[in-house]
Amino acid sequence: MPRETPQAAFWNRVARRYAAMPMRNPAAWEETLALTAARLAPSDRVLEIGCGTGSTALRLAPDVARYTATDDAAAMIAIATERAAGTPTLHPLQARPGDGSLPAGPHDAILAFNLLHLLPDLPAALAELHGLLKPGGLLITKTPCLGGPWLALWPPVRLLRAFGKAPPLRFLTTTTLERRITAAGFTIEHRADLPRRPPSRFLIARRA
Repeated sequence: MPRETPQAAFWNRVARRYAAMPMRNPAAWEETLALTAARLAPSDRVLEIGCGTGSTALRLAPDVARYTATDDAAAMIAIATERAAGTPTLHPLQARPGDGSLPAGPHDAILAFNLLHLLPDLPAALAELHGLLKPGGLLITKTPCLGGPWLALWPPVRLLRAFGKAPPLRFLTTTTLERRITAAGFTIEHRADLPRRPPSRFLIARRA
């Protein structure tokens, strides 16, 4: 891997503490898992971007043919690898969009949960993911959208970032997020906010 990115530096620093934290919104997470699992087939090859400590991967991997769980942060992948023992279809890997490290496709589905707002170049990343999917493959994402009326949250977030308590992030609106996904060559088939306030937009989009 190339040198550590600012994103990876933050998550490497907090990985063990993050792994020990309780799920922030378990009901929204369970609904996300259910909606995602309903779109995956036993023969699918799945790529997850930004898998963190592997919680989502551990739930979804047993029901697909191959599940590659990637993250930019080495400390996160170390934890995911520890947790993956006993799940033969789950393959953690340190990789990220933008540097050629993501495994070549074609993949049947690509998942990115709580990630797109953290990427420094979202259009380029979406174009890369489009190229890694098979024609007709699915991009399934969930993204906190803190733009628009939620911009009042920016000052405290900026303060947290100054003290190393929050990662670099972008305040997207749901409209901007969807526009960028469709501009990358996807057709959105399903949307939901999980949770609703502030919105964390769940999208199922198909590669044309």
